[in-house]
Amino acid sequence: MNSALKKTILAATLSTLLAACAVGPDYQRPAMELPAADSAAAVATPATAGVAAAGAQNWWARFNDPLLDATIAEALKNNQDLVVAAARVAEAQAQLGLAVSDQVPAVYAAASRERNRNSGESSRSGPDQPLQSTTNRVTLNVSYEIDFWGKYRRASEAARAELLAVQANRDALLLSLTSQAAQGYFNLLAVDAKLAATRQAIVRAEEGFGLQKKRFEAGVISEFDFQQRAAEVDAARALLPPLQNQLGQQERALGVLLGRSPRAILQDVPSRSPAFQPAANISVPADLSSAVLLRRPDIVAAEQNLVAANARIGVARAAFFPSITLTGLLGSESSSLSDLFSGPARIWNFAGNLTQPLWGAGRITRQVEAAEARNEQFVAQYKSAVANAFREAQDAIQAQAAARQVYDIEQRRVTALARSWELAKLRYNNGIASQLDVIDAERNLLLAELNRIEAERGFRVAVADFYKALGVGFEPK
Repeated sequence: MNSALKKTILAATLSTLLAACAVGPDYQRPAMELPAADSAAAVATPATAGVAAAGAQNWWARFNDPLLDATIAEALKNNQDLVVAAARVAEAQAQLGLAVSDQVPAVYAAASRERNRNSGESSRSGPDQPLQSTTNRVTLNVSYEIDFWGKYRRASEAARAELLAVQANRDALLLSLTSQAAQGYFNLLAVDAKLAATRQAIVRAEEGFGLQKKRFEAGVISEFDFQQRAAEVDAARALLPPLQNQLGQQERALGVLLGRSPRAILQDVPSRSPAFQPAANISVPADLSSAVLLRRPDIVAAEQNLVAANARIGVARAAFFPSITLTGLLGSESSSLSDLFSGPARIWNFAGNLTQPLWGAGRITRQVEAAEARNEQFVAQYKSAVANAFREAQDAIQAQAAARQVYDIEQRRVTALARSWELAKLRYNNGIASQLDVIDAERNLLLAELNRIEAERGFRVAVADFYKALGVGFEPK
């Protein structure tokens, strides 16, 4: 066996031994009893099942509303919370770079010039010893701590996991922001639609009032009937100011979410579709599995925090073992600058240092105990995050199915009451019914229209909550 092969085998063996010497526990995902793959979709009705997860498609594109797309795009571009999240990712990347740099030698250059004068009356002075001297030095210095126990590898593992956790938190914020922006947009559409329905009811009431006024002036109806109609007009008009106030509040709230300036919040009105049209039959996945929910950004962040805490145990335990540091320098030293780079001026130094902790009043033990306690905290937080994710997903599926059913019912109710109002007018004009029947029909129709609008808003919000709960349907850029 030649010397080159021996060196190769020795280097490989040493590398393997070093890799195997990383102290501390290797990460294992905590064991949990997860539901069966189809249990999350057990509550999905045939009308809401059968569509695969959105995958790379942004979930809000299913509403086919360009203004909704523009609203969410503006939020993702300008929201200040995202600016903070991006800065945190950059900070975590820098921290990972610092952790990795501890695993490689530190090399730096040094240059010095020193002049001194010795005492002429000291025991070290003599007739042949100059009282003044000059020393010029230029060196290249190297320092390296052998990571024999894996302290720095564990630290890099922790920093890398912390970076992934911060990135997952950013993705969770992105998903939450898309949901909030969509819901704010839906709220604006709903208030717009309620205002339109109320104004239409006012027109109906005013038309009825105008007709009754002519009849009253002609002596056909009593003042009682006339005043009833007048009061009904004012009752409809009284619904407008609260809705207009709600509209302004919703516009300003959405402006803040979109990252607009204070002046723009007060002056610029967020764009939205002119009408609150019934949503398409947006359905939910019927093949949800545990693997889908475990990819939620908040769960990924919780697990990566646990990975980092587990690695920090190894960092703490490594303090029990010796620290081996190698240092060296190569350079030149001369009393004259002209001789600084000559052969005789060359200097070098190589040293190895071993440090072994002996006694520190239990300091290292307490650090290990603290790291283990933090790890237990993150285990509990991870399990809680998983359990909460399954609860939110189940709630979101049920809420979406229920909201769709409520909307369908309210839609049928509006159709029925609109026909009832027409019949009430016809019966009144033919003298079969009283004016109160017409007024009641108008009230019921307006109430049903407002309820239908609210049901439509609730359904759209439930869809947004559903995709947020599953953590699917959005691919962060």
